Amino acid sequence: METPEVRELVYFTAVAEELHFGRAAARLGMTQPPLSRAIQQLERRLGVLLMERGPRGVTLTEAGAVLLRESRTVLDATAATVRRVTRAGRDDPRLVLVVKPGGDGGLLPAILDAYQDEPSALPVELVWSFGEREILVRQGSADAALLHRPHHDLGGLDAQDLLTESQLLVVPRSHRLAGRDSVLLSDLAEEPLPRWPGVAGDRPHEPEIHDLGQLLHLIALGRMVAVLPSSIRNQLRDDLAAVPVEDAEPTTLILAWPSHATSPALTAFIRATTAVAARSTRRSELERA
Repeated sequence: METPEVRELVYFTAVAEELHFGRAAARLGMTQPPLSRAIQQLERRLGVLLMERGPRGVTLTEAGAVLLRESRTVLDATAATVRRVTRAGRDDPRLVLVVKPGGDGGLLPAILDAYQDEPSALPVELVWSFGEREILVRQGSADAALLHRPHHDLGGLDAQDLLTESQLLVVPRSHRLAGRDSVLLSDLAEEPLPRWPGVAGDRPHEPEIHDLGQLLHLIALGRMVAVLPSSIRNQLRDDLAAVPVEDAEPTTLILAWPSHATSPALTAFIRATTAVAARSTRRSELERA
């Protein structure tokens, strides 16, 4: 059995998503007859029927549904590869790291310093994002990301745990919970919480949070409260208070990168990041002892 070409997968995916040859042809910028022939050729090549044709459109067979799922994976991986190759071929190649503002556990300055001592180091381009950081890595738009377990989907990525933190409730100093020694998540049942990019919420009129300064300002104004990793304490304004959340699940800062990545610059960055995190953990353990 011959392996399908990427072009054939593009054609098939368009028809499978539109469930109509005419609409798929228009989407692809081609006429319908060659598109129909291409799908028939793909079916002959695979030896299976991929779709049932009818007067009202197309219905996928079981084999067609499987191919659609796998085709999307292949096409996404191909597009990501093209992006990575294009970036690697730039006159000024860089290592692109995507980070949530304030979400580095306080490790980022030391990581960048340690990485620059690596022989294979490249200049680091920082991309700040509250949402979809793992997607930027999968798409090939970034080489690595600092993420938080268990909040992110790590499918298709390798990852290294760096730092596990308890969580704090951040509120205005005038807030009813500000003077507590600790709180429970149930204490926040009626409290307005941040609306993160790409996450549906029950307060669509509120702005999405895109940077740490915006979030802290909205908290200070009494517009919301937030549960954040304990390392945020060092970045709080004087008009904000932090209260431990007893039953909040600890959050683990991780470094994630594409599975099977072989870039020497990325390997060096992983090595430097892991070493910095290990030193930070040992230092914290000695301080608690």
